[in-house]
Order: sequence, then C-alpha cells, then structure tokens
Amino acid sequence: MFSIFILTHNEETNIAACIQSALLSDDVIVVDSLSDDKTAEIAQNFPVRFVQHAFESHGKQRSWMLHNIPTKYDWVYILEADERMTPELFQECVKQSQKSEFVGYYVAERVMFMNHWIRHSTQYPRYQMRFFQQGKVDFTDYGHAEREVCYGNTSFLTETYPHYTCNKGFSRWIEKHNRYSTDEAKETVYQLQNKTVSWRQLLFGKTEVERRRALKDLSLRLPMRPLIRFLYMYFILGGCWDGKAGFTWCVLQAFYEYLILLKVWELQQQDVSTEKEVLGLELLSTLR
Repeated sequence: MFSIFILTHNEETNIAACIQSALLSDDVIVVDSLSDDKTAEIAQNFPVRFVQHAFESHGKQRSWMLHNIPTKYDWVYILEADERMTPELFQECVKQSQKSEFVGYYVAERVMFMNHWIRHSTQYPRYQMRFFQQGKVDFTDYGHAEREVCYGNTSFLTETYPHYTCNKGFSRWIEKHNRYSTDEAKETVYQLQNKTVSWRQLLFGKTEVERRRALKDLSLRLPMRPLIRFLYMYFILGGCWDGKAGFTWCVLQAFYEYLILLKVWELQQQDVSTEKEVLGLELLSTLR
C-alpha cells in the first residue's frame, strides 16, 4: 500500500471524482492552497485528511507537504485534482513499492480535452515524477511548474493516468495560462542568458524526460516559435489525427507560446531600460 497526496486550489468541479479514484488507498491527504470555493466542504465529506497551506509555487508546495505532513506509508503518489488514479495504475504502484530497486517512478499522462484523448500532439507518452519513496525525491521550481530532484535510481511505470485539462472551461484555461506564461517568460530569459542546449541529451538521451527537456531548451532559441510549435504538433506529431479537439489543442498551445514570447520581449525591454538608466546615472556621476 502507499499514501496519496492530492493538490488542490478552487477545484470544486474536480475534487469529488479525484478523491473517489484515490480511495483505493486508505491514506489520502488533500493539500489545499486556501481555496475560496467549495473545495474544502466537498473534500471533508470523504474519509481523507484535509490540510491547507498558502501557495507560493508548485515546487515549494510539494516540498512543504513532503517535509511537513506525515504519511501512513513510506511510498507516496502525487495527484492533482484534475487527474485520476486508476485501478490498474494503483496495482502497479503497489507491486513496485514492494521492491527496493528504484526510489521513484515516472508515470505518463493521457491528456483528456474536449471529451477526447489527445494522444498525438501531447507527445504521449509524456512522463511526470509521481510515485516515489519518502525522503528520496524533492522538488524545485522550473518556470510555472516544478522539477524533481531524485536521490537514487528512477524508472518508468507502464500504466498511465488521465488528466482532464480544461474541464473548467476555456476562460479558466486562458486565465491560468496567462499567469503561467509570466513564469515561463522569466525562466526563458534566465535560460537564454545562462544555459546552452545539451545536444548530447537531445540526440542520445537515455529517457523521454531527458530528450524532452533538451528539446524544450532548443525550442526557446528558435525564431517564430508559436508557428513552429503549431506545425510541429499538428503535422509532425500527428495532432491532425485527433480531430477538432486536436486542432483546438494545437492552436491553444501556439497561443500560449506567443504569450510567453510577448512577455519575454517585455522583460528584455525592462532590462534594457534599467541598463540605460544605470549608465545614465554613472555618466552623470562622472560629469559631476
């Protein structure tokens, strides 16, 4: 057996179904970021522990819960409220938790969008670190999301989990990704100034995670990124085979890239203005 964390913020639409899927475990902990809707009320109707903690970032929230909330079991799984545990995935996790070969496992998501599995343009299988031994995995921030730090060997599970993205409406998706794009723009500026592309990982990476991260670093440096991303997702990855939902998904992802580019430009202009102001003050000081 293993414990399951569920991360929430204003998830009254999703929380009941998410908890119901997680109750295969007898230790489910909902970690809520001070929701102001009915999330708390709904969650507390279930046999779960409910803990609230102010949200700072995705990485910090995960680290806080791992270091401050005791669990019944040594192994834990992280669910977000718009994701679901499946009986097949649960059984595979139970089986792997009984071994000691690896400290954590990556799990692939199945993106569910407009009542359709977006199999092609989401780079399926796209893996996330979700199942691991307590004390062997931690998290840091990366852009709007998080990135794992693993203290030991990791592997990949066969079973997948459904991720019901955008089921709270397009307006909420746009509002959320407008916020995400600000963090992504800051990370992009940092990467462009301080990092280079790892061609070794891009061409010869041992895992999908290594190759995907190197590809993202490369994409930050490409001209016309929004258009390239749409063409890559729709034609090369095969988003055209996902029907209307696939086309809509690819358009939204290209729009998201354009938002990031606009905010990168904005940040760079602020940097230029700051540099000019500093040079002006230095010149004025010299003249005096």
